[in-house]
Amino acid sequence: MLKRRGVFALLCVACLTIMVGCVIVPGLPGIATALGLSQEASWLVTVPSLGVVIFGPFAGHLITRLGSRQALRIGLALYGALGLACIWLSNAVLIFSDRLLLGGATAIVMASGTGLLSDFFEGHARLKMIALQGMAIELGGVIFLSLGGLLASMGWQWPFSLYLMSWVFLVLVELFVPYPPVKPVASPQTEADRGSVLGKLARIYIAALLSMTVFFTAIISLPRRLEGIHFSEAQTGYFLSFVSLVAVGAAWFLPKICRRIGEQNTLRAGFLAYAAAHALFASMMTAVPMIGAAIMLGTGFGLTVPLVNHLTIERTHSVERGSALAYLSVAIFMGQFLSSFLEYLPGNISSAFIAAIILALGGVAVSGRPSL
Repeated sequence: MLKRRGVFALLCVACLTIMVGCVIVPGLPGIATALGLSQEASWLVTVPSLGVVIFGPFAGHLITRLGSRQALRIGLALYGALGLACIWLSNAVLIFSDRLLLGGATAIVMASGTGLLSDFFEGHARLKMIALQGMAIELGGVIFLSLGGLLASMGWQWPFSLYLMSWVFLVLVELFVPYPPVKPVASPQTEADRGSVLGKLARIYIAALLSMTVFFTAIISLPRRLEGIHFSEAQTGYFLSFVSLVAVGAAWFLPKICRRIGEQNTLRAGFLAYAAAHALFASMMTAVPMIGAAIMLGTGFGLTVPLVNHLTIERTHSVERGSALAYLSVAIFMGQFLSSFLEYLPGNISSAFIAAIILALGGVAVSGRPSL
């Protein structure tokens, strides 16, 4: 059984997944200018997501080969080194290559951290841990956005120092997280076995991709929408932090909701909350409905993202879980990456929100299929 200190260490590790892009967001204009990338500023945030997508399968192979704990140690060491290295690089090719590789380290950390947590818990206890992990991810966003802004005021290089938190978390893992209990060894996977794993998890991966696309469409588009109803930059920051706090609350209640209405209905409810949020974002131009939309948006995240993690774990054998979770990371970050392109839909900003409504309803359809 994993003790509380070990659980705390793995929840800290979970914060690194959302931190990979958000730590430089508050100081992004100054950071991009200092690096000579003023015209490509947004890519500094999104390229790590692409790195997760590209290197996710390699992360799965590494976890299968070395085990979750050893892979996590490697991922945490690389995460800190690659995150900090950016401040010493002098041209766009090296900088974006570094950010791409940072995404690869993030894929290892995300999949191995979740896999390691799942090795110590079973059934409903595991769902509670995955829900706590979802809360930790969102709280990490709030904390590291705030710290990133504070450090950016000291100088453009300072936000990058936050990537070294992975080394602190590595020490915590070494001290408090033992090797997981040995489980029966299954026969080696064949290509057909891997194909069947991807087949049985396909709907879960689609749900994960849709959830993150819908969520980040709002995160990307809301600053412009809120500016139109006279929110200041500080108020916009508070609004987005409120969304994260609502997501934390929804994740807290996730195990109880699943026990009452079932996993599929819970996932469907999350996507309906997403659809309601984007309908309000698209049609309302006053503050009060926007607060209601924020509650719906946070609820959608809190009910879907931790749940697809849990469903992936529950539907896989331990020998294939590392690969399954790595592919889930690919789906999650692919959704985050694809959301950037909805901004370019023809029409006004409401077009992105309307597209997100359609995707959310697609999520409802996927969630309602018995094979999920």
